[in-house]
Amino acid sequence: MNIQIFGTKKCFDTKKAERYFKERGIKFQLIDMKEKGMSKGEFTSVIQSVGGIDSLINENAKDKNTLTLMKYLLESDREEKLFENQQLIKTPVVRCGKKAAVGYCPEIWEEWISEK
Repeated sequence: MNIQIFGTKKCFDTKKAERYFKERGIKFQLIDMKEKGMSKGEFTSVIQSVGGIDSLINENAKDKNTLTLMKYLLESDREEKLFENQQLIKTPVVRCGKKAAVGYCPEIWEEWISEK
């Protein structure tokens, strides 16, 4: 099982996700979005897995100007703008192969574990 957690050190849901996998003895890779972020391929894979860009956008992000701009862009432009401004992505984003979940979703993670 190859788990990747994209999040930030100050995000409580990211910390809860880390704890969830640690408690179950599942190894994971933590990627700090402030330092590294997602590659274009990872970003595209996550969008396809979670059912679109809207579920990735954090409506409570601090960058209100870019958040407002996102509402008025075309779908293709929104995707590019979100990739450029990854601080607007809701965290944590947890990946397991081609599957992904946004936010704290232990019920989805449990399904992944039971499949293995």
